Order: sequence, then C-alpha cells, then structure tokens
Amino acid sequence: MNMNQLPDEALELVAGRFRVLGEPVRLKLLQLVCEGEMSVTELVEASGAGQANVSKHLGILLDAGLVARRKEGLNVFYRIADESVKELCEIVCRSIGVRLAAQHKVIKRATNVR
Repeated sequence: MNMNQLPDEALELVAGRFRVLGEPVRLKLLQLVCEGEMSVTELVEASGAGQANVSKHLGILLDAGLVARRKEGLNVFYRIADESVKELCEIVCRSIGVRLAAQHKVIKRATNVR
C-alpha cells in the first residue's frame, strides 16, 4: 500500500511515528542501539543525557515499537525492534548529506568569486 491509498486514520499513525522520530535525543538513542544492544547505563554515558531523560525517551521509543528491551538482573538492555527505522534513518541521512554537499558547493563557488 502506498501513501495515496492510506485512509486518514492510517495517516495519523504515520504522523505519530514521525513525531516520535522528531526528537534529537530519541534519534541519538536510536543511533546508539543501531550499533547493538545497550544497557540504560551505557546509553546514559554514550548519549551525554541524564538518566531520567534517557529513561523517558526510551519509554516513548518502546511504546512506539521502535525499540525492545530485556531485563537481566537489575539491568535493562535496549535494542532496535523495528529494522525499518534503520532504513528510514539511512535514507534521511543520505538525503541530508546530498543537500549539504550541494550547499557546500554553492558556498565554495560564492567565496571563490571574490
């Protein structure tokens, strides 16, 4: 099913997914767990965000079905649950890379003209 075949209710779900992905801290956490499963403590250290903030955002990602978790003793580990989120992030990052390269070319040309 493509975008122009989705009913309004489905489009609301799509918009909700994009809202979840629209927060830099959540993107950072996803970026980290894309490399492999990590504990909350490791995510706090690697992200530079506070424990409460990381836990809040992990909860949102978990509720959205983007990450999964498992408990081992007192530790909780998170991993990517929806592989399509990796693909989506790669597509967006590639697109931004192309756009930034084009902007860099324009700026370089403009500064060399002087």
